[in-house]
Amino acid sequence: MSVTPTSPTSPTTPTSPTTPAASTAPTASGAPSPADAMTPIQSVRVPRSAIFVDAMVIAKRNLIRIARTPQLLVFATIQPVMFVLLFRYVFGGSINVPGISYVDYLIPGIIVQTVVFGATSTAVGLSQDMSNGIIDRFRSLPMSRSAVLAGRTIADLVRNVFVVLLMVVVGTAVGFRFHNGFIPAVVAIFVALLLGYCLSWVFALIGLSVPDPESAQLAGFLPIFPLVFASSVFTSVKSMPGWLQAFAKVQPITRAANAVRALTEGGPIATDLTWTILWSLAILAVFAPLAVRRYRKG
Repeated sequence: MSVTPTSPTSPTTPTSPTTPAASTAPTASGAPSPADAMTPIQSVRVPRSAIFVDAMVIAKRNLIRIARTPQLLVFATIQPVMFVLLFRYVFGGSINVPGISYVDYLIPGIIVQTVVFGATSTAVGLSQDMSNGIIDRFRSLPMSRSAVLAGRTIADLVRNVFVVLLMVVVGTAVGFRFHNGFIPAVVAIFVALLLGYCLSWVFALIGLSVPDPESAQLAGFLPIFPLVFASSVFTSVKSMPGWLQAFAKVQPITRAANAVRALTEGGPIATDLTWTILWSLAILAVFAPLAVRRYRKG
């Protein structure tokens, strides 16, 4: 009986001692091998093209939440309507603004105030999501970190659009009119919304930095109240003390209120409009990266 000799292992194809075949092959049940289980999980890099899609998904999620809890939108509209009625019929008679009726002076300022106060809801919403564990779930998903914050700010921008349009309707009902044409009126609303959107990134950072929604609400309104009332939203800065005028004339809310007022009523536009855009872009350039960095740190 002849025995066929076995073929020796070829010396040109040695088996690697460091990466055995069994260490990378899955088990019969489809589960990873022990060697795979010991491999550290690598972070997933999301393509830049997917950031916009992720942001839209998060924005849709927040808009659906607003639609399912309409009281959030109702409460967001009650405050600016009350400001319109109070300053139009209670305080307006004692406030004199030369060269313009007070209602035409007031409503552009109320529009700016509305988007600024509306931006504070970004802090409260993000803080609430952190308390509920939603942010932790978002961090575990293979999605862009900046998209989570961008989606939240976009949803708040959409809500601000609705509230601003409501303020225009309420203002028209109490005597406000656009005296400078349709296109400048649209630009005025856009300028106000731009400032509100950029400020929402400031409040996104605040919302990620405080422990609970109540603290987020207090921390949000603390810097906004002096900025709004020490501005030209409700009255001319010329009626303020000299030391306060120096601050009120250059701060972004005064610039935005003056720009919106010039666009709706007529008058010099370029200076205040330019400063409003510069302020908005500067706020976005500083606080958007800070908010994203705070989100990544957890």
